This record gives sequence, C-alpha cells and structure tokens, in this order.
Amino acid sequence: MTAETSQTLDRGLRVLKLLADTDHGLTVTELSNKLGVNRTVVYRLLATLEQHALVRRDLGGRARVGLGVLRLGRQVHPLVREAAMPALRSLAEDIGATAHLTLVDGAEALAVAVVEPTWTDYHVAYRAGFRHPLDRGAAGKAILAARQSKSKEPGYTLTHGELEAGASGAAAALVGVTGIEGSVGVVMLADSVPERVGPRVMDAAREVADALR
Repeated sequence: MTAETSQTLDRGLRVLKLLADTDHGLTVTELSNKLGVNRTVVYRLLATLEQHALVRRDLGGRARVGLGVLRLGRQVHPLVREAAMPALRSLAEDIGATAHLTLVDGAEALAVAVVEPTWTDYHVAYRAGFRHPLDRGAAGKAILAARQSKSKEPGYTLTHGELEAGASGAAAALVGVTGIEGSVGVVMLADSVPERVGPRVMDAAREVADALR
C-alpha cells in the first residue's frame, strides 16, 4: 500500500476477487484468514458491499458475489468492443468473411462485436447480441477447448453447419486476459474453412488479447 491508496477499498476489492474465484462462497472466518484481518473488519466490508448489491449472503452465512456485479459487467462490453474493432476489421477484410468477438455469458456464447467485409458479393449476416450454447458453433467450442487445454495457445476450432446451414466457422480463444473469457472468429458460406483461415484467426485473437491487457 502507498500513501495514495485506500486500504479499505483495497480490502473490499480483494473480497470481491476471492468470492469471484469460488463457486460455493466463503464464510466470514474463511475471508478473515485469507485477508489476514479480524472478523470485525470482514463484517464491515461485507455489510458495505451488500448495500451496493455486490455481495450477498445465503442462509448459511456464506458470502457470494451479488447481482450488482452484473450491472457493472454490462458496462464492460462497449470497452471490450472498442478495443477489438481494429483487429476484427482487419480480419474481416483479409479473409472476406464476417468476423466476430464472442464472450461467455453464463452457459451461452454472446457476440459482442461483429464486422462484415466490405468487398465481398455476399457474406453471412451475423449480428451483435446473437446468442448460442457454448457447445455449438466454433466461437463457443474454442472457449470450451481453451478451458480444458494445458497449452498457453490452445489453437483454433473449426465447425460446419452447427449454427446456420451451409455456414462454416473458425474461432480461437482469447488467452491471458484477466476477467474476460471469449474468442475471436469468422463465419463464412462455405463447405469447409480454407487452410489459412485458422492461423489468421489465431493472430487476430492475439491482437485482441493484447489490446485488452
């Protein structure tokens, strides 16, 4: 801690990070041990965070992340979209296919940014806000593959006809971006994805990840 920082705010943010990293919540005692502060301090931190709906406590007294975090999270999408647009434009123009940035939203994949090529006679219409299950389509499957991969670069995923008849997709997960789980991909009207597309999508995913760090 430096003279310019707030110890209380720092502890509150650490509480949120600890709760975000667990599925089953944490007790006051567990938080006290992890933070290295007494239980009275933890009670005060939780009470303040609860007032802002950032934390909730269940009947057993375990603290969990509250729904107020979702409201804050919605404001992240425009920032992420803005950072990703240059790489998506370059990808769409280079490949001649619709490029997209997709983020995890619960059990679904949510397209938050889409760029269509300007020079093609036809391309797949794919809109920001489009949702689909994570286990269908290249965008979601690339994210799931990254979750299971032990490699720093899990590669790319190819699919055909899973979300739209006659359309093929390629996607690569964002790697090394704290707090964001997503992928960059393209979708095209083709029976198969040309060989150069997969590596090019991986390059775009790296560009977007670098822009978000």
